[in-house]
Amino acid sequence: MKKARSLALAAALFFLAALSACSNKPAPEFEAGLSEQPEGEIFLYGEMHGVESILDKEAELWRDYYENKNMRHLFLELPYYTAEFMNIWMRSDNDDILNQIYEDWKGSASHDPDVISFYKRIKNECPETIFHGTDVGHQYDTVGERYLKHLKANGFEGSEQYLLAQETVEQGKYFYANSDDVYRENKMAENFIREFDKLGGESAMGIYGSAHTGLDAMDATGSVPCMANQLKRRYGDAVHSEDLTYLAKVAEPIRTDILTVSGRDYEAAYFGKEDISSWSDEYEYREFWRLENAYEDFKDMPKAGDVLPYSNYPMRIEDGQVFVIDYIKGDGTADRMYYRSDGYVWKGLPSTEEFDPD
Repeated sequence: MKKARSLALAAALFFLAALSACSNKPAPEFEAGLSEQPEGEIFLYGEMHGVESILDKEAELWRDYYENKNMRHLFLELPYYTAEFMNIWMRSDNDDILNQIYEDWKGSASHDPDVISFYKRIKNECPETIFHGTDVGHQYDTVGERYLKHLKANGFEGSEQYLLAQETVEQGKYFYANSDDVYRENKMAENFIREFDKLGGESAMGIYGSAHTGLDAMDATGSVPCMANQLKRRYGDAVHSEDLTYLAKVAEPIRTDILTVSGRDYEAAYFGKEDISSWSDEYEYREFWRLENAYEDFKDMPKAGDVLPYSNYPMRIEDGQVFVIDYIKGDGTADRMYYRSDGYVWKGLPSTEEFDPD
């Protein structure tokens, strides 16, 4: 606990080849310090994947950039070949490609009806959008393999698209074989730089998990600067970032309970439970309370060692609050933990710290 029709396809591929013909250079390596940069700006938005309220906001943001700033390039936490397939879908008269990719997404956070609705909204409201995928090769044996077959069947074997798709497949194979999150973070930055530098000074918007979008944050392992941090080091003030995960937070509690802590009764705002069985071997779910008017009583209590970033909570967090979390095992027994928000930042992430209330 302390712990993815022949003539139409060929035409679309030819169009995409023309789009990317401006650069055949290999993906640039990340270098610390500012480089000579394009004139365009980068607007990053951090999300929790598959949350309807966040997807709605992202669609609104993109439509504003599209209509009012004439932006056309939307960067996504997808592999290169998935985004390229979706560019073909954008210019098709049906949803066959998108539906197949959606099937290939089974088992991932992207396999969600709200995600499909988001992309259909983009196609309907912003039809000239060009997607850029900069993640490593997820679904390399389904979407990746199918994209390579399509390119080969339509005479694009050996093209830049083909070589980049192959490279992305290899990135995916390495990542999954080694479970190397540092490798993935660095490749996401390198792939982003490669795609952005092709744009010749045009601006772009990017949608990524919030773990990748902190301008001063480290990656999830704390080993290397996260993607946005690396981009900032390269492009400086041209990179902007906003965390949208707050839109997924519950504003009002479900109910108010009374909890006894250190012999004293406190009103406790209850914010529900979260199933954690997919990542915890010991616990089935956890439940969240906020103790009301309790910070002064516990602000000086000794810390117990655990750190829990704000992103773990279903509600919004402010400095000077106290939280109770019950971790429930399969047999119904519970382990109770206490946290407070002192303004602590852990690996670039605002975080609560566990304390001992006794």
